[in-house]
Amino acid sequence: MESVIVTDNLRKYFPIRGGLFSTKKGEVKAVDGVSLAIKKGETFGLVGESGCGKTTAGKTIIRLLKPDSGRIFFDPEGGLSDNPSDDFKQFDIARLKGRRLKSLRRHMQIVYQNPSTSLNPRMLVKDIVAEPLFVHKICRGKEAEKRVLDMLERVGLSEEHLRRYPHEFSGGQKQRIAIARALITHPKFVVLDEPTSSVDVSVRASLLQLFKELQQNMGLTYLFISHDLSMVEAICERVAVMYLGKVVEVTEAEELFEKPLHPYTQALFSAIPIPDPKTKRKRIILKGEPPSPANPPAGCRFHPRCPHVMDICRSEEPKLEEVKPKHLVACHLY
Repeated sequence: MESVIVTDNLRKYFPIRGGLFSTKKGEVKAVDGVSLAIKKGETFGLVGESGCGKTTAGKTIIRLLKPDSGRIFFDPEGGLSDNPSDDFKQFDIARLKGRRLKSLRRHMQIVYQNPSTSLNPRMLVKDIVAEPLFVHKICRGKEAEKRVLDMLERVGLSEEHLRRYPHEFSGGQKQRIAIARALITHPKFVVLDEPTSSVDVSVRASLLQLFKELQQNMGLTYLFISHDLSMVEAICERVAVMYLGKVVEVTEAEELFEKPLHPYTQALFSAIPIPDPKTKRKRIILKGEPPSPANPPAGCRFHPRCPHVMDICRSEEPKLEEVKPKHLVACHLY
């Protein structure tokens, strides 16, 4: 299956400034050399601790943030191979700007974590959902009204909701409005940035089912960002694990949940609660705190907390390599 998105050594740093003249003191290495390939029509999960760079990676991939280096290959028709080369450099969107970048926006969208802050409280629902149509000059008037109503019905709302403000809706309904706004331009690739974390547990299952139905009916490809591993297991086909700006493991979701290979992934999965109180699981407690992304450790970034640390881990950064079928792991143990 061909890919919709391929990133090659993607980096995004944020400057640390201080002093009287706000001079640059250092850099926060939020995304540091991330290479991924997201297949057409799949839901690709991105997981990790808070502050590991998941959201920054998602925003950089769809060019809400400009990367400092690396390449981002995007083909709405899903015609990319997994190995980037100069043969399809015309699909590299990392350096696009102006009209060329704006023309791609309609094909790449994002659903944010908190709809209460992403929806304009002073706009009616019909105007919120229709706004992307006006920005991209797709349609206006009756045609726009028809598309808005059709999209609202797809996400489980109706005509009676058109002339209401966001504060008149529940959290789950607000998220459905945000989903309708993101999908109104019929994009090919959508970043779901922890889309279920701000709603009640009872609403999460219905939202996941909605995402699956929309994906099937509209031919969508998702990047699903979350720290909730149960949500990732329920919706994702493949998963990448991030730690301190680096991807440390990539594989099929089923394979990852059955047998994680990287020590960080093993620790992460050992913290998943088991609903049966009689069932016990060996919890892996990591020592220390995650290092600062402004001053990451030399060598393997996980080595200060790794229970299997070796001398080579302190000096040499491991590469992401295939160690068994369907597994890519960055670790000297394999």
